[in-house]
Amino acid sequence: MRDRVIRDEIHRDVLVPAHHARIIDTNEFQRLRNIQQLSTCEFVFPSATHTRFAHSLGAYYLAGELTSSIQEVQPGLLSDSDAELVQIGALLHDIGHPPYSHLLETPEVFATFHSHEHWGRILLESNESEIGRVLSDVLGDEGKQRLFALLDGRNECNGVPIPPFMKEIIGSQLDVDRMDYMIRDQANTGAQIGGFDSARVIRALRVNDEGRLYVKSWGLPAIEAYLVTRYHMYNQVYFHKVNMLTQSYLVRMLRRARELAEEGKLELDGEIKQMLLNKTLTPEQYASLHDSHIKVAMGRFALQDDEILSGYASRLLARRDYHKSLRIPSLTTEMFAAVEEDVALLLKEEGFDPFHDLITATIGKRGYMPYDQGIILEDGRDAAEHSPLIRSLTQSEEHVLVFVPEQVRDACESMVRAKTKPTQSSLAMFDSANS
Repeated sequence: MRDRVIRDEIHRDVLVPAHHARIIDTNEFQRLRNIQQLSTCEFVFPSATHTRFAHSLGAYYLAGELTSSIQEVQPGLLSDSDAELVQIGALLHDIGHPPYSHLLETPEVFATFHSHEHWGRILLESNESEIGRVLSDVLGDEGKQRLFALLDGRNECNGVPIPPFMKEIIGSQLDVDRMDYMIRDQANTGAQIGGFDSARVIRALRVNDEGRLYVKSWGLPAIEAYLVTRYHMYNQVYFHKVNMLTQSYLVRMLRRARELAEEGKLELDGEIKQMLLNKTLTPEQYASLHDSHIKVAMGRFALQDDEILSGYASRLLARRDYHKSLRIPSLTTEMFAAVEEDVALLLKEEGFDPFHDLITATIGKRGYMPYDQGIILEDGRDAAEHSPLIRSLTQSEEHVLVFVPEQVRDACESMVRAKTKPTQSSLAMFDSANS
């Protein structure tokens, strides 16, 4: 096998040595081509159909750029073998994702439920999976053990230290995973929110005497741009009301299908049956699941006699007859909890089923969380201590989205406003954006 160059829409040429290409060519890694990065976001942003495969290659590329930068500006700090482990760790960080990524990572859907990290580790450790065997060939047993120790955040492996910055490159508040998905998601959704310069962020990173990453003072504006981008991506893309609603539709559709199948009222087969009903799902069976199985099942579910199941599926397929959100942006979880029973009663009086027609989604927004693994500058202080802008992003902001049938939205809104008296009570400013 020869070295190759993969052309990426974000990073352009990604150079892949032949032995790394062997990992990419395994069935388990190629499966990521069939798992969308942003699950149902395409119902809001039609071009947001990019995959975990492309994102994993992007994280791999940025890990290579960052490790090369550290080796250049702080020679002797990072060996070539450890730099390779960091890059492979970034490449494989999403290997265990289920269909539709984080959305379906729930026991509501999977009869055999584990986190994506758990499934990923099983696939990588196994000698029965293709990727497990190839990883052993590429890294050897000792290298494989050190990779797993790195991914676990351990400080050493077989007596050889693992400095914290190696793990921070893969998983922290300023890691290559976040850098890639924010750039990639912004490009594919078309969100116009400014963005940040990943190359400048990488150039500004150094390793301190404790073995942790820190940012040179001149790199603070780039960090501010990174965190502001992150805040706005959550606000405008990830927490978009239609994205939150369609996510709920998809999970509810699969949960309903599972209930009906367990009651003997719905016949399932193939991969969808394995996902929803098999309580002893094997790694091989798990690795055969991807988004297409859900999409095919969705078409079948839309034709079922069960109105609840067909209702969720039909809404997703046709993108119409959606529930509508209450136009009360300052509504908190506590405020709605005080009136939820009243809203449910109103829906019932109007002929709707509150269990299926009252949908809520909690949104917690915080652009940055300073803690012992926050972003530090060269004087050892947290970035929030240097920047009023970053400090403003540490404020927690939580509210709840409430969706009801369009026919009763106005009545529900009036009731909730009267009982909770939210600080922002004007409907007019939100009518055009939310109708």
